[in-house]
Amino acid sequence: MDLFIMELGKDPPFFFIVVFTVVLSIVLHELAHGWMAIRHGDDTPIHTGHMTGNPLVHMGPFAIIALFLFGIAWGQMPIDPTRLRGKYAGAVVAAAGPATNLILAAISLTAVGLWWRFGTFDDTQILRNGIKLLLIFGAINLLLCIFNLFPVPPLDGSHILANFHRGYANLLYDPAKQQIFFFAFIFVFMAAGTLLSPVFGWAINYTTLVAGNGGFLPYAFK
Repeated sequence: MDLFIMELGKDPPFFFIVVFTVVLSIVLHELAHGWMAIRHGDDTPIHTGHMTGNPLVHMGPFAIIALFLFGIAWGQMPIDPTRLRGKYAGAVVAAAGPATNLILAAISLTAVGLWWRFGTFDDTQILRNGIKLLLIFGAINLLLCIFNLFPVPPLDGSHILANFHRGYANLLYDPAKQQIFFFAFIFVFMAAGTLLSPVFGWAINYTTLVAGNGGFLPYAFK
């Protein structure tokens, strides 16, 4: 399998669109966690300097290097669960990230659908790259939303489930069970390509519905 960075030589617009999409999406995802945590009484994100748009703060250099080389990346937002106010505050804070990705996906896919339905334009490379950007941005954010909802730590879904299920919470925070979750995460990560393969199709189907026709896909990627 080729490294993701090989796409830089094959299709530079695609490479930079993916990098831009992943970086912006992760930053907004983490900021959503931080903003919601602050609203529920935990100002840890402020004191640690994480309420910023700087990708290096949220992702770190290793994640950015991994993105360029392998096409994968991650982020983090320091939260102190003991300072959160509200019975379901932990679930709300955890869900804020995936919810943000879902909103971003809906906006971008709706935008390209409406653009294709009502826009007037010439057949140019700039236009094709614009449509490609919106489609990829929507599909990746949809993927990030669904992937982060898997109930396996450190994914957000595990914290959401733990907030509603005391037995799972006890298991999640049991030091003796961390090895099980480690292998569970590795399995989910390795299987993500297969499990989430329909995501791009869902994105295209939704955009086709908004656009009212199915002709934009080959146009955007030809």
